[in-house]
Amino acid sequence: MTPDVSVSRDIAASPAAVFAALTDISRMGEWSPENYLCEWNEGFDAPAVGAMYTGHNRNGDKEWKTESRITELVENERFYFDCIVRDFVFSKWGYDIEATDKGCRVTEHTQDLRPEAALERSAQISGVADRPSHNRAGMEATLERLANALE
Repeated sequence: MTPDVSVSRDIAASPAAVFAALTDISRMGEWSPENYLCEWNEGFDAPAVGAMYTGHNRNGDKEWKTESRITELVENERFYFDCIVRDFVFSKWGYDIEATDKGCRVTEHTQDLRPEAALERSAQISGVADRPSHNRAGMEATLERLANALE
């Protein structure tokens, strides 16, 4: 992935604890300021490469859903997924976890793959015109909330 935005934070928790929290998609609403609920799609009930889930998101009075497919999963190190609309990958997201002397460094990445022609419609759906700045702020909040819960 060539991320458009990456944010890192040191967290005083083990890589295993961070990995478990991030890959328990039912808890994503605890960390993310935009996502308030994730649920496994039919046929899936645990993180694995190829597993799919639906995220329920909101920004102010705007609400929308995204389908995601896990693309990389390396225990205690890496969790990556694609966001999909009608078989089109419109963004990629991921977390890298590196052990440190005091816990781990977590880096969240995102890559926006929306074509120029889709940006206006996307902004209407989400209420977000400047997605890179919005994502950076959301990623910083996500990692802060994750740290507060695990430290």
